[in-house]
Order: sequence, then C-alpha cells, then structure tokens
Amino acid sequence: METTSYIALSRQGALRREMDVIAHNVANMNSTAYKGEKMMFVEHLSKSRDDLSFIPRKLSFTRDVAQYRNLTEGPINTTGNTFDVAIRGEGYFAIQKQDGTENYTRNGSFTMDSTGQLVTQSGDPVMSNGGAPVFFTPQDTKITISADGTISTNNGPIGRLRVVKFEDEQNLKMEQGGLLSTDQTPQDIPRPAIVQGALEGSNIQPVLEMARMIEVSRTYDSVKSFIESEDGRQRKMIDQLGART
Repeated sequence: METTSYIALSRQGALRREMDVIAHNVANMNSTAYKGEKMMFVEHLSKSRDDLSFIPRKLSFTRDVAQYRNLTEGPINTTGNTFDVAIRGEGYFAIQKQDGTENYTRNGSFTMDSTGQLVTQSGDPVMSNGGAPVFFTPQDTKITISADGTISTNNGPIGRLRVVKFEDEQNLKMEQGGLLSTDQTPQDIPRPAIVQGALEGSNIQPVLEMARMIEVSRTYDSVKSFIESEDGRQRKMIDQLGART
C-alpha cells in the first residue's frame, strides 16, 4: 500500500474514534451533571523513506493524542426534591465506595436509604466534611441544605456536605455509575455554592453535537472515497504495467 493510503487511513481511524466520542456525548445529553468530551488531534510528521532528495519531504499523518473533558457548568434545573442538590461553580461531592475508597461527582441526585443514611441513587454513602456518612433519625423532619452545604433538621444542624476541588480536573477518571476517581489529593472547599431542590444538567448542546456528527460522517465518507479511488488507480497502473511485459 502506498504512503497516500496510509495517510488517509490515519485520518479515517481518527474520525472513527471522534465519532465514538460524539455518540457517547449524545447518549448522555440528559444525564445529570454530565460533562461532554472532545478529541485532541495533532499532525504527526514522518520523513519519507522513498525520498532521496537533498531535502526530504515530510509526510503528514493524523494522530489523536488525548481525550479531554469540557468542564463548563451545565444548567441548574429546579426539581423541588429535598435531597437533590446542585453545585454552582467549582467543586465535587465526596462519595464513599463499598471498598472504602473515595470517589467524586457533581451529580447531586441523593436519597435516604432504609437506615436513614444519605446515599447516591446507587446506594453509596455521601460524605460529610468530617469524613463520615450523613445519617438522619426518624425524628428528623424539615430537612434543609444551606448554600454552604450545611444540613439541618428540626433538631438543628447535623453536618455539612463535603465538597472538594482538584488541581487538575482533567486528570479525573470516569468510573462505573458516573463517579470520578483520581490519585490527586482533594482540597476541601470551605464555602461551596449549593442549591437545594435542584440538579445540574448536562452541558451537552445537542444541536452542536449533531452538527459535529454530520460533519465527521461526511468527512469519513470523503476519505473512504479517496482510498477507494487510490486503490483503483493502483490496480489500473499494475494492470497496465503487466500488459507491457
């Protein structure tokens, strides 16, 4: 296969991976607090092995080097549910997994389990700033969560939600259930901006994502047509050379 086909295939492979990312964004456009992702591409230059000129020409390949998260805040949607909370600005809720490790999320769709513990929809405990789960007693009513995350009932304050930030948010890795993990040390935010009775929506813009999907699809088909045309040219050349011998 000639170099032109290799270059075209490098572009086609990158487009396929970009289409996967776009499709994942579209599938999660209604997911609470979901952050869209994008591909990062670079031009990879390689010296042509067949070029014997004094100044050899460079071959330009397409290479996807990374996938990054759009950290723009999504819209805050009012739900009216007592245990729904959204974060305005920076920050992540701290969640304890069954193995004792701590994960993080901006999805504040919480609930109270049968033991009175504040948990995620998957049943993972929501952590307080004291490093312990949040529990309610059967006598606790009129539950409120203030702007700084303080949880109060008719019996008074019972704790404050732990909200943290990180030096490099792009380093956060997606885990099962929409949670995030990292090797970084979390930094507590002393006065977060919490909104009770609301959830942060996805920051996906469906119209833009669909436009990107159409553009990538058309470009992919264009590269495919080029590869087929190049393959036909090579076959024709081989047939002509074979007829002369």
